[in-house]
Amino acid sequence: MPAPQQTAQPLLLPIAVAIVEDEPEVRLRFEDAVRAHPRLSWQFSAGNVADAIALSAQRPANVYLVDLGLPDRDGRDFIRWLVQQQPEALPMVVTVFGDDEHVLTSLEAGAMGYLLKDAPASEIALRIVELHEGGSPISPSVARSVIRRFAKAPPGVPMVDDNPLSQRELEVLRLIEKGMTYDEVAQVLELSWHTVTAYLRRVYRKLQVHSRGEAVFEARQRGIL
Repeated sequence: MPAPQQTAQPLLLPIAVAIVEDEPEVRLRFEDAVRAHPRLSWQFSAGNVADAIALSAQRPANVYLVDLGLPDRDGRDFIRWLVQQQPEALPMVVTVFGDDEHVLTSLEAGAMGYLLKDAPASEIALRIVELHEGGSPISPSVARSVIRRFAKAPPGVPMVDDNPLSQRELEVLRLIEKGMTYDEVAQVLELSWHTVTAYLRRVYRKLQVHSRGEAVFEARQRGIL
């Protein structure tokens, strides 16, 4: 009797991680955490925005850990550059700043996660995997602060712009509203399928929804569509 065939397990490609951090000790701690995790692969490290842009153009990563207080420019400037140049990339802020202003402006710039530097290096590695698998990791103390701010807002007064979407994200959502598939949207906008899904993931996060239908409904409710 022939032995039962075993189902081949899908090959998990390593998650390429780049680190944008100016403090050598912190940078080394993050590098060690990435190298120690079996799912992660260290791509490069940069100590300022200029080097990060140059290196990411040569060796693009899947996930970027970005400090905000960089010596040449604000880390949010690099995140905005990533959103435009590598929309499928996943930037995550890792910083000492936990106040509402830094958090909200970082998320508006395109950050997909927000962690404080006091988190253990092993936890940061786990959060990188979580982010790559569709989550939006935020340090608990930061999340509580943001939630309290929203809870204190007067009814009917938005905390942020009612249209948080970028022009490209809005273009993608408008085509989705017309009933187009991901492949059709990619063809119309001359983008890859992966880039279209990356834009939609950003739309879902910004509108706090989980499906195309919910995104279209929420955008209509806000007057975006």
